[in-house]
Amino acid sequence: MSKIRILFISFLFCLFLGHTKAQTPAATPSETRAETRKTSTPYTGELSIFDSPGREERLHLDRVMDALGIAPGKTVADIGAGGGWFTVRAAKRVTETGTVYAVDINPAAIRYIENRAHKEGLHNVKTILSKADDPSLPPNAVDAVLLLKTYHEVGQPISLLRNLRPALHLGARIGVIDRNGNGENHGVARDIVIHEAEQAGYTLLAQYDFVKDDGMDYFLVFTAKPNPHDSQ
Repeated sequence: MSKIRILFISFLFCLFLGHTKAQTPAATPSETRAETRKTSTPYTGELSIFDSPGREERLHLDRVMDALGIAPGKTVADIGAGGGWFTVRAAKRVTETGTVYAVDINPAAIRYIENRAHKEGLHNVKTILSKADDPSLPPNAVDAVLLLKTYHEVGQPISLLRNLRPALHLGARIGVIDRNGNGENHGVARDIVIHEAEQAGYTLLAQYDFVKDDGMDYFLVFTAKPNPHDSQ
């Protein structure tokens, strides 16, 4: 093969690569920073520690569930369910006519919640062993979501929130309860959560601080922005 022909083929290959890269949308600088920000190591210790006496009152759990519209017949997702502290309480609130998905990336947590639901006679709890960037929920199924003291452990928050959207009913509410921090000290700043949710296509509906009685700094409630493709 002649040298000129080799050079010509190489030139065409470079053009092809350039065209292919142009067709792949790149993450914006702000999204890249968000997906690589510092996060805390997911908890893998004793799961029963979350059931501390009086926590339900300190967190004002009834107010939390009211703000998320959790009521009989609703479907709820507890993302980062851990030992199932919120899962079992939400399951009782939605009654047997509703469903609670306990979502976690830790297989030990999933087994723990399954045993707990069985012991407590809760037949409306379904467990999901999820991915770090995808809650793996069924489509168009969920009315309310809570990430309770979990968001600071999410390594790819924008991807997780985007992958959550297909599972949401119209008007579904997403709650984030956490404390302020630098990401790796078991907390993340409120403004960062709001910014990342905005990048993922959510609108902030309300924010509360009554969760401070349980050592948290904020309770944020979001809803998904309308998808322009839905009207086409």
